[in-house]
Amino acid sequence: MEGFGSDWYEWAEERMTATHDPNQSTSDSPELRAAVLAALHKVEDPELGIDVVELGLVYALDVIGNDVRVKLSMTTPACPVGEHLLVEATLRIEAVAGVRSADVQLVWEPAWTPERMTDKARAALGWG
Repeated sequence: MEGFGSDWYEWAEERMTATHDPNQSTSDSPELRAAVLAALHKVEDPELGIDVVELGLVYALDVIGNDVRVKLSMTTPACPVGEHLLVEATLRIEAVAGVRSADVQLVWEPAWTPERMTDKARAALGWG
């Protein structure tokens, strides 16, 4: 997995303190963005059987040209499948037609809380 590239400083600085809703992030192509989001819906936490989008683990999704940048968190820093989810997310995004590069970054701020989950995820866990 390649790092951010030479422009990561600008990208990180713009987003350092922002909390993004993956449904409202930057995109040059709404169609490509929708395809990437659909791919992320296929990345499932194997312990919970719920995808990372429904769990509220996707903090940002930016599509700039054919490059995709995602900020992904985990439910806990001790998540035993964290690396697996990062790799799977990257591979699924890279498999989307039209994507040139995928940069999936693990973030911890703000800390994930159950309030980030969708109603669908809460219902699947018996919380709603």
